[in-house]
Amino acid sequence: MLFNASVKAALSTAAAMSALLIPAAGSASAASSASGETVGAAAAADSFEAKCRSHSRTYVLKKYYRGPQFFTLRCGTSTWGWKHIKARHGWNSTMDRKIKAAIWSGDPNGRGGYSTYRIGCPRVEKFRTIIGTPAGTNDLLTAYKVDRLAVAGAAAC
Repeated sequence: MLFNASVKAALSTAAAMSALLIPAAGSASAASSASGETVGAAAAADSFEAKCRSHSRTYVLKKYYRGPQFFTLRCGTSTWGWKHIKARHGWNSTMDRKIKAAIWSGDPNGRGGYSTYRIGCPRVEKFRTIIGTPAGTNDLLTAYKVDRLAVAGAAAC
C-alpha cells in the first residue's frame, strides 16, 4: 500500500514538473511563423511597428550599449531609424543581434558607426552601422550587411 502511494506521488510530481518545463504548442517559445522566425522575434517586430504607429519618429525603441555610452534606435522615417532599416534591409532578431554586436564590440568604421569584420587577412567587413540622424548624434541611422575589403586591412597584408 505504502509503495503504491509513493509511486502515485512520484508520478504526479513528475507530470506537474514536465508541464512546467515543456512549452505548450500555442506558446510563444514553441510556435513559429510561416517565415520560420520564432513568434518572439515576430512579436518584437510587431511591437516596434505598433509603437511607431502610435508615437513620433523620435520615439526611442531600443538602446544599444558600447561600455557606458549608448546609441538609440528610434522609429525614424523611410531614410533613417527602425522604419528605414525594416524597409531597406529587413528587421528580425538576427538584425537586432548584429547591430548589438557591431556597436558593442565592432571597430569604428569611419562613417560614424561601428563594423564587424571576418577574421583573416585581408580584413573583410561583414556588417556596418552608421550613427547620426536628424533626431540626434547618437542615433542609429542605418545598419546593413556588407561584403567588402576593409581599406586599411588590405594595405596591412
